[in-house]
Amino acid sequence: MNDTAIKNASAALSRLLPVDALRGLIIVCMALDHANHFVAQKHPAGEMWGGAFPAYTDPLAFLTRLITHLSAPGFFFLMGVGMFLFAAARRKQGWSEWAIMRFFLIRGGILIALKFLLINRAWELSPGGWGLDIYIGVLFALGGTLILGSFFLRLKTAYLLIVTVVLFVGTELLVPARWGDMPLTNPIDLLNPLLITPGSMSEIGLWSNYPVLPWLELVIFGIAFGQWLAADASQTYRRALWLGSVFLLAFVVLRVFNGFGNIRPRMGHTWIDFFNVVKYPPSMTFTLLTMGVNLILLSAFARAGEKLRSVLNALTVFGRAPLFFYTLHLFLYAGLGWLFTPRGTSLPAMYPFWLLGLLILYPLCLWFGRLKQRQPAESLLRFF
Repeated sequence: MNDTAIKNASAALSRLLPVDALRGLIIVCMALDHANHFVAQKHPAGEMWGGAFPAYTDPLAFLTRLITHLSAPGFFFLMGVGMFLFAAARRKQGWSEWAIMRFFLIRGGILIALKFLLINRAWELSPGGWGLDIYIGVLFALGGTLILGSFFLRLKTAYLLIVTVVLFVGTELLVPARWGDMPLTNPIDLLNPLLITPGSMSEIGLWSNYPVLPWLELVIFGIAFGQWLAADASQTYRRALWLGSVFLLAFVVLRVFNGFGNIRPRMGHTWIDFFNVVKYPPSMTFTLLTMGVNLILLSAFARAGEKLRSVLNALTVFGRAPLFFYTLHLFLYAGLGWLFTPRGTSLPAMYPFWLLGLLILYPLCLWFGRLKQRQPAESLLRFF
């Protein structure tokens, strides 16, 4: 590699440092959520569009859950960013459009297969058992949106933003008015929990938390953001600040009016009730709140530069090995819970276990990230 290539590679890594650092941060938050589930055994019921809604009297319990809400939308958004940047880089290397799409189709299929063949085995280690034959979780939606998103890579930014808005509003309009089990009367009915509405099909032991379409908007928005980033990184990170601020203002307005955009009204009038939003499917308020914070963090990481270089570099270790981390951390926290807290523990006592898991996984992710970077573009490891 000549000096010019080295300088270009270094500049690209520096430009993407905030992106990788944000991915690392939301991975750390995700680990907290799963440590809460496996170690503390105090994870709340899901914030669903219907049925019982989690209520909190302890601010620590609510904040422990609230901060982890950044993770899912951040993953989908950053995956969209990465899809565009990957496609742009591969085009420069001479890849055809079919080769690029094939890569995403295969990787999406791997994510879905990994979900059913391995990740669900980790969830079966949950305290008290699992009791589900088929669980539609986040890797299913990531794989599905990766496949669908690959068809939008050539769209211009304006069209991507239009699609984002249509999905943002349209999927909220598709949320059913009443809660209940979804009976399986014909094969077409199975598409509902896979594509649109979270919920159950008890006849086949299926539970869906992450149907594909409600999360696709974030991938499409991420592709548009990736286009901005490739054109002018500095301006894009500045844009992230005001976009994030606009999102948070829109969140406040929708919560104050307490109508469309919330899926279900606030449970009360406390600050906890104000921020306790519907995640399954992601309500407009959920998306505005979490993406507002994520975009502001992304801008802050870019502005921090050398001041927080060591912290950002540490986060990128997790951020550049996300699937590797995700797979290992579920089994690790399940094991820690089984060994040390079989009956659960308090939230304050859970936090050291969360940090212990991060310390164990850090050198493993550092090793895997370096190994992956040394592989050729066509290597199987690049899928992970």
